[in-house]
Amino acid sequence: MQTRTLSPNRSGLDAASAILGAGGLVAFPTETVYGLGADARNDMAVARIFDAKRRPQFNPLIVHVQDAETARTFVEWTDTADRLAAAFWPGPLTLVLPLRPGSGLSRLVTAGLPTLAVRVPAHPLARDLLETFDGPVAAPSANPSGRISPTTADHVRAGLSGRIEAILDGGACGVGVESTIVGLKNSPILLRQGGLPQEALEAALAAPLEQHQPDDALIAPGQMASHYAPAARMRLNADATRPGEILLGFGAAKGATLNLSRAGDLTEAAANLFRCLHELDASNPETIAVSPIPDHGLGRAINDRLARAAAPRP
Repeated sequence: MQTRTLSPNRSGLDAASAILGAGGLVAFPTETVYGLGADARNDMAVARIFDAKRRPQFNPLIVHVQDAETARTFVEWTDTADRLAAAFWPGPLTLVLPLRPGSGLSRLVTAGLPTLAVRVPAHPLARDLLETFDGPVAAPSANPSGRISPTTADHVRAGLSGRIEAILDGGACGVGVESTIVGLKNSPILLRQGGLPQEALEAALAAPLEQHQPDDALIAPGQMASHYAPAARMRLNADATRPGEILLGFGAAKGATLNLSRAGDLTEAAANLFRCLHELDASNPETIAVSPIPDHGLGRAINDRLARAAAPRP
């Protein structure tokens, strides 16, 4: 299969929509990372996502929709969902809610679970694509399963060229880490750290979030222990390099090959994380050492991704 690159204009949007409508796969930019989109109602199209990514089928997908009103047609809505959607949609927040009977979505999207992960992206091109297609789009990150997430069209091309129909090129993603996921089946629970800081969610709820524990069952995307991984080994919280290592720095780190943010800005660091991992991994190092990252705000999401990237490989 030859993977086409589509321009971010009306012609490109129309072509992407036509591919989705025909059961094809299109990678497209969101504010977080590039997603690999398919019609969420089409079993064969959704199955192709798992095949293209080599993704385990027990790992559910996020469905992207145009607005909260559309989300309500697929899930059992709640007052808490209403509050969070009003505060943070469009944006890097995914809500997990009970699936509405007769939703019309492929069961592969939910991996057979009774809940659905749904979000409204903020990236203008993603929103234009959803409007043009006028349907729900299932879209995990557009990379081989378990590897570094893509924040540019080139990253997608390197990982999935020849396995998908097209890439809608919208430039680099601004947030740089995947969406924060909150479960709302019962009490609000943080299922995945991401591009919306935990502190902002707790301020909106006026209450602390429950925390998903590592031994809990997998009920949302991005919860696998080993994920977002480069080919090289990784060593975290490194103050200096050892033989055979290169350093991904933060702040005033000395001797870093690349630095997530020399100013110590966590927003800048999140936006640079996957790009820097891609660049360092391309140099075929034995080990990528990473400077300590403060564990607050977006630093929590960065540390979550780094911990999964450094975990033992399956």
